[in-house]
Amino acid sequence: MPNALNSADKATILVVDDSPDTRNLIITLLANDYKMVGANGGEEALKLLQSGAIPDLIMLDIMMPGMSGYDVCKQLKADSSTCNIPVIFISAMAGKGNEAQGRALGAVGFLTKPLDPHNVIAQVKEYFALRQKRRELESLNK
Repeated sequence: MPNALNSADKATILVVDDSPDTRNLIITLLANDYKMVGANGGEEALKLLQSGAIPDLIMLDIMMPGMSGYDVCKQLKADSSTCNIPVIFISAMAGKGNEAQGRALGAVGFLTKPLDPHNVIAQVKEYFALRQKRRELESLNK
């Protein structure tokens, strides 16, 4: 049975970014193909997740007031109910070790600001295509 975030026919993406412009851009770009949910920051996202609403993917800004995206990711990975949620990090600080740090925390992707709309769509579609292939392979091995 789908949870509060998941619809039966569309994967759910939680976009966590303190910038309404960035959050709305991502939501607008992906809304035709995915169920989109937004959160204004790490604390709001964690409260949403603690309510049992588990998305299929989280797009997570790194630099946010209060709680960084890295801190949010660490909490997600430490909790058995959220540790398997894939994360694509979003950062305005390209080339400063952020991608390596994000990948070390388990990120499946990394986007830099200013966002290239084509890259946003491509990374998300690539993630879900790989997930589908993995599921197909796993079902063959059963």
